[in-house]
Amino acid sequence: MEFSVNHWIIYLIVALIICAVTAQAVFFMIRALKRAKKINMPKEKIKKAILSSVIFTIAPAISIIVCVMTLSHSLGIPLPWYRLSVVGSLSYETIAAQNALSGMGMTLGSGTALNASQFVTILLVMTISIMAGMLLVPLIGKKLQKGMISLGNKDKNWRDIFQNSLFIGMISAFLGFVFCDFSAVFSGGTWALVPVLVMLSSAVMMLICGLLRSITKWRWINDYALPISMIFGMAMAIPLTSWLGTMPVAQAVTAVACLF
Repeated sequence: MEFSVNHWIIYLIVALIICAVTAQAVFFMIRALKRAKKINMPKEKIKKAILSSVIFTIAPAISIIVCVMTLSHSLGIPLPWYRLSVVGSLSYETIAAQNALSGMGMTLGSGTALNASQFVTILLVMTISIMAGMLLVPLIGKKLQKGMISLGNKDKNWRDIFQNSLFIGMISAFLGFVFCDFSAVFSGGTWALVPVLVMLSSAVMMLICGLLRSITKWRWINDYALPISMIFGMAMAIPLTSWLGTMPVAQAVTAVACLF
């Protein structure tokens, strides 16, 4: 039987896994609703929590769909669908896939047909590494939490500095992929400005949302500011690409993934 990255058996396996994960989400949602009613939580608060969760799901889902469509040129549909639906991270999966393909002398989005060995190699690279987080949480999560609490009891300011430093360090690592091709601008590659300007567009929209919240006192902006900024950034990528030119597929997927 000839191997295909879009074989129906792969679709079936992925569908079964995603159905199992969806069933878990539904199960815990029902348990949460029952618990909320048991402790007499106000209905308005329950509705607000559900609405906020839906809103915060829609915006990332749009960027994930775009990423699945892009990765499908090299990896087929089932594998990106699976990796971006279960534990996977939009930024991690694209970087992992690009590195795996580069190691085999291929590029992301080239459309080169993969054989079974290459497909399994990419699957392992995209799957095993990200499992480290799940393994580390039960091993060091409790000790790390106790350490943070202990640090906070001794000096709250240092605890906040430590937490913010960790967050800024994580963001800085991903920002590297946004600016990594910026030097191409000096040789006429204006396409390298696209991810930078998309990031700045999202930042400006977040600033506008913050100003509106401060001026109008509309509390609902707190729940919608992030998805609004993300969608605005993705929308701005269309005219910016038309104006500045199309960047290579591999760089485009990685940069956009890091923005979200």
